[in-house]
Amino acid sequence: MGYLTHERVLGLIGELVVTALDTIALLVIAVATIEVSINLVCAAIKALGNHQARTVWPRYARWLVAALTFQLAADILESSVTTSWQTIGRLGAIAVIRTFLDHFIERDLEQQRREDDACAPSEQAQPRHTNVATLETSAARHAKRK
Repeated sequence: MGYLTHERVLGLIGELVVTALDTIALLVIAVATIEVSINLVCAAIKALGNHQARTVWPRYARWLVAALTFQLAADILESSVTTSWQTIGRLGAIAVIRTFLDHFIERDLEQQRREDDACAPSEQAQPRHTNVATLETSAARHAKRK
């Protein structure tokens, strides 16, 4: 029967945590894929338009960035326990992929925000209905501006 050394205990704990992080990443990707599939089917059935479909992809990409972050954490931990060139290479590849994906997601989101702002109707162009609730809302807005 072998003795458990300090290094062996840390190695076992590290392997458990790496497995847990990889499992979380897998679950995040699975949930995200299910969510995007459902949202795209709903958008197609309800004919919600291009805006609904456009919002699905950035959300999916954010899920993927989250999953890559978990994988990156697992690889960092694994590289501290087992130092092989294969592990270090995988760590570098995931870090690069995550960085580029995050950059392009942010760029696309900013472009989408600009397009949404340009297409948003101004408050004055919207039809006004005169009723008590509208008057109260208008009065409250006017009071906040002062």
